[in-house]
Amino acid sequence: MKHNTTCKNSLLLLLAATIWGIAFVAQSVGMDYVGPFTFNCIRSLLGGLVLLPVIWIFNRGKKSSPPVSEKKTLWLGGICCGILLAAGSSFQQLGIMYTSVGKAGFITACYIILVPIAGLFLKRKCSPLVWISVILALFGLYLLCMNEQLSIGKGDIYVFICAIFFTLHILVIDYFSPRTDGVKMSCIQFFVCGICCGIIMLFTETPRLTDILLAWKPIAYAGIMSCGVAYTLQIVGQKNMNPTVASLILSLESCISVLAGWIILGQSLSAKEITGCFFMFAAIILVQLPVKQKL
Repeated sequence: MKHNTTCKNSLLLLLAATIWGIAFVAQSVGMDYVGPFTFNCIRSLLGGLVLLPVIWIFNRGKKSSPPVSEKKTLWLGGICCGILLAAGSSFQQLGIMYTSVGKAGFITACYIILVPIAGLFLKRKCSPLVWISVILALFGLYLLCMNEQLSIGKGDIYVFICAIFFTLHILVIDYFSPRTDGVKMSCIQFFVCGICCGIIMLFTETPRLTDILLAWKPIAYAGIMSCGVAYTLQIVGQKNMNPTVASLILSLESCISVLAGWIILGQSLSAKEITGCFFMFAAIILVQLPVKQKL
């Protein structure tokens, strides 16, 4: 039964990574019309709005309200996740302004190694198989994203800070998801993220309604699918699951984004990038293999 639950959760996380990977195309197109904070603000608020009717449907027939302690946990989890999501997205956008997309993609995906390292401080053990998978995934991401000589610049530091915030986001979800309603927490997360990005937007960008309307298709996909659906799948899928394994599955977003760019935008894949995809998929398959328990 436990193995079946793990497989189900893994499939939910894989679906989330697939949606995020395809959202890379939507975000690339959307950036032609609006600024990054405008895009993040609108899509986050849209993602929260999409979940409101879902929550209403699930709550029909429930006569008793949850206890006060459960409400506090829900709001605390949603606010923490929303702030971390907004911070990670903001630092990522800042970093991309000063570094290449390839380096930004690799550095962002460093959460693959940061999650198990943080887990050590939280006294969460990982099997040797998981650590081997982490190394394979990092090597795959290097082949997939790095196209120039590695150097450390201001943009690289911003993106690394982004990876730290995404690491904390995964760990916070790991803590709160078994303790509260995942869909409700996801909804709160998006509204908090949208408000935070909206405040930054007002100080750094000049959003125009005509530009937003021109970008409605990519914003709709990013808001409904990437936020409303995928982030909710992440919260539900991470429930009672090792956060290191979850981060490895979610990192498939990088592979899928390259494939989506190839299929939808006509961007070609080099032999090195195809090899990187192979190592990424190998890492995900390896981490799913059952480990024998010591007697």
